[in-house]
Amino acid sequence: MSDIQQAVREKYGAIAASVTKASISTGCCGPTACGCGDPITSNLYSDGETTDLPADAVTASLGCGNPTALLALEPGQTVLDLGSGGGIDVLLSAKRVGPTGKVYGLDMTGEMLALARENQRKAGATNVEFLEGTIEAIPLPDNSIDVIISNCVINLSSDKDAVLREAFRVLKPGGRFAVSDVVVRGDVPADVRRSVELWVGCIAGALQDTEYSDKLRAAGFADVEVDPWRIYKIDDARAFLTDAGIDVDRMAPLVEDKFASAFVRARKPHTNDVR
Repeated sequence: MSDIQQAVREKYGAIAASVTKASISTGCCGPTACGCGDPITSNLYSDGETTDLPADAVTASLGCGNPTALLALEPGQTVLDLGSGGGIDVLLSAKRVGPTGKVYGLDMTGEMLALARENQRKAGATNVEFLEGTIEAIPLPDNSIDVIISNCVINLSSDKDAVLREAFRVLKPGGRFAVSDVVVRGDVPADVRRSVELWVGCIAGALQDTEYSDKLRAAGFADVEVDPWRIYKIDDARAFLTDAGIDVDRMAPLVEDKFASAFVRARKPHTNDVR
């Protein structure tokens, strides 16, 4: 296991334990201590979507978007959530694919898997299975999945090319890739980027939007779209960065509009498609 994987596992294991102990109420790719706050995590899910979900599934939602809203899931489909955490996106997907469908959640953190399975039990979801493993080596057969979703997880991987190759492998021909992730728009000085990473835990490792598209195409995907929908403003981070001793006014023009939550969509072509 790489040092990055170990750090992510330890971080999210601690978050899962905190949720289980009901000692935190929100997260943003990290505990509330990361300082991220509402600008990233707020208004991702409607009340109608979360009303019937276990409270811990909602509390442990550490993402930057709502991947289940990126495309219409259909009854009978098989869905895979990469980095499923507490299970919120798995449980939402399970409702949409119905009893004839199946939703897998893949996570490498034992504490998160335990939390997710407890949330599954509370929700009474019988068409759900949580798997232990890494997103760089998905423990599922070739051509077995209709839709892959993920929520602010792929950017945490140190080998994104492997993740995208594996996603392509397990998707059926014509299968869809529909994830929420953090992207960088344009060039950002390294020292500035490190400072912003203190604010948004999940920004670490984020790709430039054009690089994300290029990697998807290199993995074999077609119909690639990277659509930034929530642009992070410097004022969102002003209080946190000021407390960290950073000159926010100097940083502002270098950061403004450079980081965003994005919807990332792609399709695995049929063998006879012309790409």
